[in-house]
Amino acid sequence: MEYSAPTDWSGEIRRVRIGATRADGGTRTVSYEIGGNTGLPFVEPKTGLTRPLVAYELCDDPGVWSPLVVERVGETVTDLAGWTKFAERELGPDLIRVYLTSTRRRGFEDFDAIGNTIRTVLEATGLPLCVEGPNEPSIESEAFRRIGEAGEGERLLLGTAEASRYRSVAAAALAYHHAVIAQSPIDVNLAKQLNILLREIGVPPDQIVIDPYTGALGYGFEYTYSAMERIRYAALKGDTDLAMPMITSAIDSLTIKEVRDAPPGDAHRTAVAWEVTTGLASAVAGSAIVCVRHPDSVAPLRAAIAATWGVN
Repeated sequence: MEYSAPTDWSGEIRRVRIGATRADGGTRTVSYEIGGNTGLPFVEPKTGLTRPLVAYELCDDPGVWSPLVVERVGETVTDLAGWTKFAERELGPDLIRVYLTSTRRRGFEDFDAIGNTIRTVLEATGLPLCVEGPNEPSIESEAFRRIGEAGEGERLLLGTAEASRYRSVAAAALAYHHAVIAQSPIDVNLAKQLNILLREIGVPPDQIVIDPYTGALGYGFEYTYSAMERIRYAALKGDTDLAMPMITSAIDSLTIKEVRDAPPGDAHRTAVAWEVTTGLASAVAGSAIVCVRHPDSVAPLRAAIAATWGVN
């Protein structure tokens, strides 16, 4: 059955640049421009668009990370530079996303370590970098300042701005010319409201990426998918407050009941199946960047996106 694009599409998803090469004043070996869509992904013409990108997530304190990832990667998780190099060389993601999980421990005060961590990851990889900072209001202002400063010139993607806490990450993005992840709890109106708040304090639309918040397949993702569709439809119909590209990360895929109760030896296979399936569905729903944590999820997800992207 032939697909006919709606005749009332009038909007375009904003283009957001992630990563800066030497020509742009940075040190990345590649940069990406996400967004630019004038229709639905996979089913309408893709002129000028990048296929959905796959980001591999790692962290600076693996003590709070998934045991499956720690088991699969091994002792390398204790060496952030080594883990980053392993990810780029062995897994082949498009981007690296680092979580500063060390900042989430009680009483964190080592702000110098934050800048060192960002510089360590930047030196270990030439890929564009997403950075997930603290979620503790008492330290986030200084923490995001250090993150922004350490990554100045590299066009980082900083997370996460929420309606109750967005000024610190926005200030770092504005001061050091980075982009911002704006996360709302699976609600179209709240996503729009947060984008408006960010724009009111000076963040340009081409520095905002929407995170609609993602549950794993069977654990809330179906609701997320619906919200993502509504965000994309509204944008294509001309709502500029929602016309930003999206990023998704279904971290619950590694901890769901099916993984916990998997037969001996099947936990990794089940976790990867759930993460890849959720990630591909996110891409179909409109996600420009799909994040995964299990090392074995990167290759099959990239292959699935590439194969599906070429079908028209």
